[in-house]
Amino acid sequence: MRNVRVLIVDDSPTVRQVFEKGLSRAAGIEVMGVAPDPFVARDMIVKDPPDVITLDIEMPRMDGLTFLRKLMKHFPLPVVVVSTLTKEGSAKAIEALECGAVEVVEKNMGEDRVHDLMLEIVRKVRAAAGAKVRRRAIGAQRLASR
Repeated sequence: MRNVRVLIVDDSPTVRQVFEKGLSRAAGIEVMGVAPDPFVARDMIVKDPPDVITLDIEMPRMDGLTFLRKLMKHFPLPVVVVSTLTKEGSAKAIEALECGAVEVVEKNMGEDRVHDLMLEIVRKVRAAAGAKVRRRAIGAQRLASR
């Protein structure tokens, strides 16, 4: 069985580094790329689609929920939203799920929480990889033109 290929989308270099390190250590998961914003992510997705995306909400140039809506409309992929705004039951967590995220994780980067956070993200990335998200053959072309 091949590895689950993950694209990490987060504006924080520290978060990207922590997530990349944590996910790369997990058996059966390969980080295929990291992106600092949705525009870079879009270009990477069109060129080489990942199996799963981890996505922050608060980012410059375009927020994660706007990107998620566009992604689901033009090039649906399993997305795990990881944000400080997505506490369980919060309005943003519910909105992320309504926009098409298959999983939502509250990003708590406290020193004593990073290990548990990474375990949760690994678990949810694996679950997301099994999600059935309808893909369209022309989706890459449409996403690239946005």
